[in-house]
Amino acid sequence: MSLIEKLTEIRAYEPERIEEALVARRPGELPRGENLMIIACDHPARGALGAGDDPMAMASREVTLERCVEALSRPGVHGFLGTADMIEDLALLGALEGKLVWGSMNRTGLQGAAFEMDDRFNCYDAAGIAKAKLDGGKMLTRINYADVATAPTLEATAKAVNELADHKLQAMVEPFISEWKDGRIVNDLSPDAVIKSIAIASGLAKTSAYTWLKLPCVDEMERVMDSTTLPSLILGGEVPDDPDRALEGWAAALALPNVKGLVIGRSLLFPPDGDVSRAVDNAVSLL
Repeated sequence: MSLIEKLTEIRAYEPERIEEALVARRPGELPRGENLMIIACDHPARGALGAGDDPMAMASREVTLERCVEALSRPGVHGFLGTADMIEDLALLGALEGKLVWGSMNRTGLQGAAFEMDDRFNCYDAAGIAKAKLDGGKMLTRINYADVATAPTLEATAKAVNELADHKLQAMVEPFISEWKDGRIVNDLSPDAVIKSIAIASGLAKTSAYTWLKLPCVDEMERVMDSTTLPSLILGGEVPDDPDRALEGWAAALALPNVKGLVIGRSLLFPPDGDVSRAVDNAVSLL
């Protein structure tokens, strides 16, 4: 029986099993003194299905789930980040046992849409994350000085951080300085822009006690990370043309005291050679 067939049968005739699987799931633990490896797969909910040269790499839910299950099964992988549909499927498959799990909270800014900067919250809320017994929520927070949709996005992010903190749950904020170029949103990955995004994200909400940052690996990471005391995770981004160079960059970032691990999605789930296990193991070796 395919994963799609198995999961669809449960969803159609026994939907209560989803909540039961989440509540009964053995939780993960945040290891002190050990860097984290988190597998991310919330891109499809924003219409971003591409990986590498294939714009529809993640179109098959069967293939995507298989790759997530394989990645999560590898030694040294601590957790998963995704939207409710992905988390529920993986919980039903038993792939999240003993894992830390973060729910993706805002996917309204669809890739390529005229309203891409209007990234209001439309997925998990703090109450849903607490009910599902997840460890926290993640929010994409793109800051565009030329787009008025940035202001409500920042306000919504602050509200989400507050609500998660009230539940004593982690808020994983992913900030970028972004701009429109030729009808597309492009993130500024210069060190100065990343530092500025960190400063803005760190000041959101009534408390930063439960706030972590999810940041790109850029040039001058030592100077970039000197700009915050918040625990930070390094994101993988697009599938790299040179995986070895990407590993070198991640390794250098992990040597910094406030970098607490990696959150990697497409780079590990859809590596150029197709070998998910090897890609994950290579990344875990950096930890």
